[in-house]
Amino acid sequence: MNIRETMEQFEKEHLSPYASLSCNSKGREIPEEECDIRPVYQRDRDRILHCKSFRRMKHKTQVFLAPEGDHYRTRLTHTLEVSQNARTIAKALRLNEDLVEAIALGHDLGHTPFGHCGESALNEVCPEGFEHNIQSVRVVRYLEKQGQGLNLTWEVRDGIENHQIKSTPATLEGKIVRLSDKIAYINHDIDDAIRAQVIAEEDIPREYREILGDTTRKRLDTLIHSIIIESMDKDDILMDPEVEEAMKGLRRFMFDNVYTNPNAKAQEKKARDLIVELYEYYNKHFELLSPKYSYVMEHYNQSKERVVCDYIAGMTDQYAILRFQELRVPISWKIK
Repeated sequence: MNIRETMEQFEKEHLSPYASLSCNSKGREIPEEECDIRPVYQRDRDRILHCKSFRRMKHKTQVFLAPEGDHYRTRLTHTLEVSQNARTIAKALRLNEDLVEAIALGHDLGHTPFGHCGESALNEVCPEGFEHNIQSVRVVRYLEKQGQGLNLTWEVRDGIENHQIKSTPATLEGKIVRLSDKIAYINHDIDDAIRAQVIAEEDIPREYREILGDTTRKRLDTLIHSIIIESMDKDDILMDPEVEEAMKGLRRFMFDNVYTNPNAKAQEKKARDLIVELYEYYNKHFELLSPKYSYVMEHYNQSKERVVCDYIAGMTDQYAILRFQELRVPISWKIK
């Protein structure tokens, strides 16, 4: 008995007519023999979950650099919250949960150390620019498995690449992750900002609290219910206009009061300078990188600048600090 074929038949019979069926995937860049147990999107989900880039996210900043406390979100906990929100929505709409989860787990694999300030620093110094969504696709295509990549399906790569606001994924599952990402970071960043005493719940404008709720739990409940209700039996992922406008307003409030708050961002200039210095140093001393990066540059015809970005973007916060210390602080001077 072929379990995969049974599961694919189950999808045909029980998922929404708008769902992305595993058997209809556009496939992988390098053809592979099918698994006899798992459909293609489940295999992609498993590959992402077991890759090194996924594990490194637990030591990468989400918003607050070097927070004092164990309860602030990291890039990994953010990813898990996105996945949970997305799966809840996909299940209710009878869409493909495996595809949703694979996209959600992989959407931030290419994020730099030190959150968006690290991304901004690389984007400024690299002639080819730098965007974390594009970098996440590079991770799964070129960088994992010593330059061989994970060989994911087209639909998963499309969802990862197009999870930002300015982009539109090709599948409804990708659109769910795109919205779930915003829902997750707005709400957990409020939670972290309150914990850090950057803002208080009462600082959030009343009009947004009245529509969305006055706690993280209530806001999540409102936003997720809105998507499910508005998208049910439709070939699109939608949200009630009033709720959507309140969410956008809440996002603007976070940019004005948290993401650019000098207390929350006190260490950003140091982090940016560190990233820039590492970039400039390794461009001059490319030979210090592991052979994997030479392979990627030659085998995929990539520029040295791009591959140096690959190396730095893969660092955790602490590893980047360690490399910087080795370059700038004489060993005998280090305080032990």
